[in-house]
Amino acid sequence: MSLQAQSTPDLAVLSAPEGAEAEAFRTLRANIKFAGGEGAARAILLADTGAGAARPTVAANLAAALALAGDATLLIDADLRQPSLHRLFGTANDAGFATYLSGGGGGALPTVATGVSNLTLLPAGPTPPNPAELLASERFRAALAVAREGATFVIIDAPPVTALADALAIAAMADGTLLIVRAGHTRRPAAQRAKEQLGRVGARLLGVVLTDAKVGRGEYRYG
Repeated sequence: MSLQAQSTPDLAVLSAPEGAEAEAFRTLRANIKFAGGEGAARAILLADTGAGAARPTVAANLAAALALAGDATLLIDADLRQPSLHRLFGTANDAGFATYLSGGGGGALPTVATGVSNLTLLPAGPTPPNPAELLASERFRAALAVAREGATFVIIDAPPVTALADALAIAAMADGTLLIVRAGHTRRPAAQRAKEQLGRVGARLLGVVLTDAKVGRGEYRYG
């Protein structure tokens, strides 16, 4: 497997694969891959309330963990207002998802290589004047269908649920949503409001990812 992408501290799965953070993402990967219920979730939105929950970092690490397990994975930066995933992987952002949704990307998704085996990135591209409209469009739905055809898993990063309509439009079309909350920062009312908003658009909430949690030493904790 190739690990040639920038191994920044934010990418724990690459920079510290034996660490506790990397192991947490492998556990999250297992929960997603082997969960039963309503059927497999292949296109997954990462959502948060905007309380510094490190959503892009979680999205990038989850995508890398899936890819390193042998699953073809596409990571989409659908935060068209404040994109960041291209910086995490050290790639260009001259063209991307916004370009495609605006009709200027032709028929193929303008993905870029990340240097990680089985992982490609669809950067956000230049900020458009109408992000919410693009993400709620039929062209987005069609793009998601194309993404599903080319990858086993599609991980989507988007702006906070409670601040903008962008993520809710995506949640209505994705197979499932993971809500990210940050210990000590995300307020309970904000998390509850995000859950209710996702429910109103018919989103399938797969679960909650808790970041910055203080984990004590337990009987079965290794190293």
